[in-house]
Amino acid sequence: MARASLAKNPDEVATMFDSVAHRYDRTNDVLSMGQDRQWRRATIAALDAQPGQTLLDLAAGTGTSSEPIADSGVLVVPCDLSEGMLGVGKTRRPDLPFVAGDAMHLPFADESFDAVTMSFGLRNVPDVPAALDELLRVTKPGGRLVVCEFSRPTFAPFRAVYTGYLTHALPRVARVVSKETDAYTYLAETIRDWPDQRELGLMIKRAGWEKVAFRNLSGGIVALHRATRPA
Repeated sequence: MARASLAKNPDEVATMFDSVAHRYDRTNDVLSMGQDRQWRRATIAALDAQPGQTLLDLAAGTGTSSEPIADSGVLVVPCDLSEGMLGVGKTRRPDLPFVAGDAMHLPFADESFDAVTMSFGLRNVPDVPAALDELLRVTKPGGRLVVCEFSRPTFAPFRAVYTGYLTHALPRVARVVSKETDAYTYLAETIRDWPDQRELGLMIKRAGWEKVAFRNLSGGIVALHRATRPA
């Protein structure tokens, strides 16, 4: 499998994730040492979506993040660029309305959702401001945005250890678990190339969101960003 480049061409990114779809959730669980479950719980809590509300889960992958939200009575729409990921999710949860879509050109009407969320997907978009604009467009006035994304550990010695893990250990572990190392080499490269917490917060604010804030998870390995569309 040819991995996507850091230009993040949508067709290349979709093809790459199609190829790892069947092992994706298991591999993530191993590579994050189970912390991905904690990150999902924190994201759901930050969304605070109520029964009867509508929510867009962008970059939903196989729908792992969408399932507990849907089970709480929220109408959640899982959306992803990779049809392979969506196919795995649809097999597991045929009741969820999986939709194929590009973050830069969302197939939804203006002001469709009470809340929107994107976990570990914004980093794969070639034009981040365009994606943030699109998320703003499809969110109702007063609606919420929650972005959970890899970030930069705040404690320098830990940051050095983490960078070493990304560079050397992660591809080796991925080779054992998934047999598809290219996608996880790409993962490590995009994390290293990604802006830190404060810079991403500024990007969200520049897109027109207000009440922008973030908090670190797992020492800053991940940052949880929250914002609101102006009423």
